[in-house]
Amino acid sequence: MRCNMGGGTTTEIAVVPDGAGLDDFDWRVSMARVEGGGPFSGFAGVDRTLAVLEGEGIILDIAGRPRAEVTGASAPLSFPADVATTAALISGPITDLNVMTRRGRATHTVERLMVSAPTDIRPTTATTLILPLDGEVGVTDPTPSRLGPRDTLMIGPDVAQLHVEPVRPTTVFVIRIASLG
Repeated sequence: MRCNMGGGTTTEIAVVPDGAGLDDFDWRVSMARVEGGGPFSGFAGVDRTLAVLEGEGIILDIAGRPRAEVTGASAPLSFPADVATTAALISGPITDLNVMTRRGRATHTVERLMVSAPTDIRPTTATTLILPLDGEVGVTDPTPSRLGPRDTLMIGPDVAQLHVEPVRPTTVFVIRIASLG
């Protein structure tokens, strides 16, 4: 699903329950092209993590917190999506990764890994998404598959271990989402 939101375009990667909208998802993973600064959309009762995939970065003013700079080299930033947040772009448009979970229904973590050799990733008892940023990886889960840049593999809690093998060193995002109910 693609939709225009404020200063850019959002591409939905996954949402639960299937077909949920912005007001009734349990969790949602998306990428957004942000063309300009301004206020972030607010989501009542939602926790959010943001990572920069492309562009120089973004500076966030989140109510009650010090200013935060998020770049392609920084760790993903987690913050409540229901507090006033404004953004300023560091130098031109960015593409970001957004992971959002509704409090009381789900929790999440987002990890950025530099994978330069075969690596085993242990999913938790949660849904796990693997998203290579800038390179191709082979994944055995136990069925072999190949993911290109910004492709996403979603696996359930029945997989004990993923074997990830990069074609060349690449950044891989590992998103773990645990449903609470």
